[in-house]
Amino acid sequence: MSAAAPQHAGSDKQPRSVPPHESQEMTRASSSSSSADEHPPVLAAFGPSDHASVVPLGTSQKTIPKQSWEYAARSGVAGGVAACAAKTVVAPLDRVKILFQASNPQFQKYTGSWTGALRAIADIYRQDNVRGLFRGHSATLLRIFPYGGIKFLAYEQIRAVVIRGKEQETPGRRFMAGAASGCASVFATYPLEVIRVRLAWETKGKTQLTVRDICHTIYNEHPPAPRPPSAASLQADAHVPRSVATALSASSTALSTVTLRSGLSNFFRGFTPTLWGMLPYAGTSFLTHDMAGDFMRQPSLAPHTVLPMSERSQKQLAPNKPPPLRAWAELITGALAGFVSQTASYPLEVVRRRMQVGGVVGDGHRLTMVEVARDIMRDRGYRGFFVGLGIGYVKVVPMVATSFYVYERMKVWFGI
Repeated sequence: MSAAAPQHAGSDKQPRSVPPHESQEMTRASSSSSSADEHPPVLAAFGPSDHASVVPLGTSQKTIPKQSWEYAARSGVAGGVAACAAKTVVAPLDRVKILFQASNPQFQKYTGSWTGALRAIADIYRQDNVRGLFRGHSATLLRIFPYGGIKFLAYEQIRAVVIRGKEQETPGRRFMAGAASGCASVFATYPLEVIRVRLAWETKGKTQLTVRDICHTIYNEHPPAPRPPSAASLQADAHVPRSVATALSASSTALSTVTLRSGLSNFFRGFTPTLWGMLPYAGTSFLTHDMAGDFMRQPSLAPHTVLPMSERSQKQLAPNKPPPLRAWAELITGALAGFVSQTASYPLEVVRRRMQVGGVVGDGHRLTMVEVARDIMRDRGYRGFFVGLGIGYVKVVPMVATSFYVYERMKVWFGI
């Protein structure tokens, strides 16, 4: 520092001579200025700066490990709140879609046109007012809070295990994490889904059915036993040897005898297609959302889509987190996720709805996935698997957009 001072003073030399005391003052001033340039944090500690208004200095934001119980609890509650908000936004459309999918006789005349959903909503409102549009919504919220909580919680935990770094951020791993989280949520909440569908399917306005009434009805339904295939039919249709056909027929008869066809098993109608449908639905939903988020954060789009530093809260400035998107950009990523996931899983969703209302449609026979698919194909062709898809888009796109948006904002609020 002593060598730097004379050079700095010498840069402003004047023709006159400099007294010794002035030279010492200039040396001290130069040393102080040079020290300030080399150690800027010293000044920042004593007073505010322009940088402090953008990035808060000295923040003590606690980092919560992803594998901790606290993180799991907070992400679960955030997911549950997000799911409830999303379902409430689209509750009337959800009920109309169920009526279309389950082929409710009273509403078949409205299917096949874009205005059919609006006319169906008007019909329901005319009969039961606003309450009719939200019939079954209480059961929906009872199911959707744990469903959404478990789904987002499981996704965060599975993702932390499957994707440990940037090099593992592959579409396959993202799809696998989303599909596994969806299956976990289905296992935990499926009976509540059956109750919700049955409440929404009922259209008789004279008697107000409660959740307890629906549960009692479902529990006491006794669908006819399926007819096991005979050995002769297996030989003729499947072209299997006689010994194998006899064994298959005997085992089918035994399984039919011991399989429960009433009681608690009634609450799991349509479980198999639900599980199969959840794989493409949840997998493509999380995959599309993450990929759309990466696209929105590209350098060329970031100035328009990413929230500026000056508008972020302290919790949004935590390290090792992707920069938060603006509200409209986050809603678009969620909408894309809803569109893709709905398209990929809709045929299985139609099959599932038909199985769930099996106790009140036809003779009450508990149909298998293959039987339901065959009936749909026979009655309406391949288009029967996409009945209500238009209203499905109208419902799912804003629902998933709201879900992801609220979840991301709840994560910020919870500091995770």
